[in-house]
Amino acid sequence: MSVSPLSEPLPHANRRTALTAGVAATSALLASRAAAQAAPQTKLEPARSPVEKTTYELTELSIERLQAGLETGEFTSKSLTEKYLARIAEIDPHLRSVLETNPDALTIAEKLDAERSAGKSRGPLHGIPILVKDNLDTADKMKTTAGSLALENAPKPPEDSFVVKKLRKAGAVLLGKTNLSEWANIRSTASTSGWSGRGGQTNNPYVLDRNPCGSSSGSGVAVASSLATAAIGTETNGSITCPSACCSLVGVKPTIGLVSRTGIIPISHSQDTAGPMARTVRDAATVLSAITGFDPQDEITSTGLGRAADYPKQLDASGMKGAKVGVARNFFGSHAGIEGLMHDALDAIKEAGAELIDTERLAVTDEAAEASGTVLEYELKHDMAAYLRRLGPNSPMKTLQDLIDFNEQNQERELQYFGQEFFVNAVKRGPLTDYEYVEARARCLRLTRTEGIDKVMDDLELDCFVAPTLGLPCLTDLVNGDSWGSYYSASPAAIAGYPSVTMPAGYFRGLPLGILFFGRAWSETKLLKLAYAFEQLSKHRKAPEFLYTTELSS
Repeated sequence: MSVSPLSEPLPHANRRTALTAGVAATSALLASRAAAQAAPQTKLEPARSPVEKTTYELTELSIERLQAGLETGEFTSKSLTEKYLARIAEIDPHLRSVLETNPDALTIAEKLDAERSAGKSRGPLHGIPILVKDNLDTADKMKTTAGSLALENAPKPPEDSFVVKKLRKAGAVLLGKTNLSEWANIRSTASTSGWSGRGGQTNNPYVLDRNPCGSSSGSGVAVASSLATAAIGTETNGSITCPSACCSLVGVKPTIGLVSRTGIIPISHSQDTAGPMARTVRDAATVLSAITGFDPQDEITSTGLGRAADYPKQLDASGMKGAKVGVARNFFGSHAGIEGLMHDALDAIKEAGAELIDTERLAVTDEAAEASGTVLEYELKHDMAAYLRRLGPNSPMKTLQDLIDFNEQNQERELQYFGQEFFVNAVKRGPLTDYEYVEARARCLRLTRTEGIDKVMDDLELDCFVAPTLGLPCLTDLVNGDSWGSYYSASPAAIAGYPSVTMPAGYFRGLPLGILFFGRAWSETKLLKLAYAFEQLSKHRKAPEFLYTTELSS
């Protein structure tokens, strides 16, 4: 989770793969990055944007709108793909959100256009360009590295991740891989969100010297900037909801078991999941419907059998009426801007017909946080070794210790801003049969489920909780790391393995704020319905202006 100054050279300018039919776009990208490397340091100026204010016809267009254009012939999948690739080449040097574009993207788009011409449609994602986070395996010409140089030359994964398979089956055009907080932000406790050794620092598109949060930083920034229609992120504790909030997006963190983890570079099998990041609730619901399903390689998905739904069909603009919403006051604070926006949001929820019930009982205690930290250390060591075995005997990286050694041997490229103390602590842990691990995992479930979300919802007869997703985007600081303050509500649902949905709640001095809806297991349909009702009433989402920094006079 990190952001570098705008004047810092853009690393690895040649990392983007040349496109078979998009050489001009890629050449423009490389030229702009080379110019950025050669440019002298300049003082940041408020309210100025490095992105030329030109008309971009795909700005903020939804999946539904693009499908309408595909049906009438206004667009083809190939033309959409070309436009997104050109936009990436034009403005992503200022954002660093896309690690590489797919050299087969245009070929895939042409095939999908041919299917449409023959009268075949695979569904609402047919021909729609989608980006995926660079910790999801793709058995194609792109790399899968979790942003780390340690995997830059690793063998190609043996097959696509389950989520990528589902996207391809649904007809999505896999446009490219997004930057992220390296190793999904599990390497160090003092990291800066959005930084990776492979991709450098991702910048927030609303105010470029602000942090996009992480670890799904690139996915959030790219979708907010209309570099793709939607993207896939992953979350262990806040890595979908945090960057979605900081980029004024809708992000869905599903219940553990609804979406397979096969082929995703892991942290924790107890808490990891993939999920959609989009500009509207309907788009997020559409992508979520496409990626759910039973996977025999991930036994936890057996618990999700029969749980998935056609989520877009369940959306209801009047879905807030009669709901009982718990206001998780322990995640509020004293920032006047945040409190003002949340006051307005709660008023809107109440006006939409919901009953608000204040509660302070949902705090994730220090005990729960400590237990979760222990669980993550044990599972990181175990799960990372299992993933690296997937790459076969020729992979130079086979264990977490190998990754630690690589970073030590490449300190100037990997450890220049922060260390790897979480890796070092994790590698000392024993097997998952250790009493310390078993007890810590049981404590997590008791504190966040039995005595946490489930109990409070039962006692107060709630449909969901709401709270600020986190604070306003902080300044990027490679010296001190992130500074998010006391606002952070992702942990209860994340540790419990329960679902959450974040969406825009407004802006303070140009900086986005998110509101989080979360609840008990398998409540995605209800949460999306409530989020959609709020979205239709508030309509907060607006496109970024790519300002260098905030205007203090605003």
